[in-house]
Amino acid sequence: MNRLYDIISAGELLIDFTPCKEAHTYTANPGGAPANVAVSAARNGLKVGFLGMVGNDDFGRRLQATLTENNITSLCNKLTDEAVTTMAFVTLYENGERSFTFTRKPGADLLIRPDDYNRDDAANCTIFNTGSFSLTNEPARSTYIEAVKNASKAGAIISFDINYRDAVWHSEAACLDIIKEIIPYVDLLKISDEELFFVGGEDNIETFMNEYGITAVIETLGSKGSKYYYKGKSAVIESMKVKAVDATGAGDAFWGGFLSSLVMQKVTSVADINETIIETALKYGNTSGGLCVTRMGGIPGIPTKADINNALLQ
Repeated sequence: MNRLYDIISAGELLIDFTPCKEAHTYTANPGGAPANVAVSAARNGLKVGFLGMVGNDDFGRRLQATLTENNITSLCNKLTDEAVTTMAFVTLYENGERSFTFTRKPGADLLIRPDDYNRDDAANCTIFNTGSFSLTNEPARSTYIEAVKNASKAGAIISFDINYRDAVWHSEAACLDIIKEIIPYVDLLKISDEELFFVGGEDNIETFMNEYGITAVIETLGSKGSKYYYKGKSAVIESMKVKAVDATGAGDAFWGGFLSSLVMQKVTSVADINETIIETALKYGNTSGGLCVTRMGGIPGIPTKADINNALLQ
């Protein structure tokens, strides 16, 4: 079945202020986990749509231009005057890891409503991807939950990245309560080794998958690679060895690479997925994420299909 988009990614599109070498100075880069995934998929040559709200300001217009420059179709038909574009200030550590401070009381990413996009277009995709960040408040919460349900009903594969940020949630439990509204529709769940609380711990993953009908859980392990859980089996796929300079966007580059590989392997429904396809996609995603950490900035650091294939040949 031909679909309008290979991948639609929904959620936050924001400005990452990344530290410069000079003390107390920052560079403004486009970012946001679902936006990073969209860019990754587009740089792999796929047909990509993005669903998210930005402010009617210079940053918002710059972010919309970033989508256009990366051949991504913006599915939101307006820029909001209710709040400024959401911003994240990144703190980097010596090992390349980072933490975030957000300007978001509220931010524009929270202000998308169902009337701001065409529901049929937003469901017309092979894979629909989103995460928890823009589920913290209304109206975005209900808007994205509805979009997930519509995409699932239309036959899309639903991808969900927990991407927990304690800076925007009151607690892990509060986040879990909201995530439980989406989990019954999720086919592919991405979780970090620090987010295992959400599935009841690693030993409970298989039970969690069976309870909610999840096809595969993908656990990211940082520099160690990634681990898949599928039909009672699990295995670690090791990552490439690199010197990390900035982990911003690396998990998204990994996930965008993984999802792109599924599409490039002709996956159109969960029925097409098997263990070999997952392992191939994880190797591809690991390489995408590995290349990303060697570069500064979120979206600027996301590799292309040629970059990834060249690295896989080495």
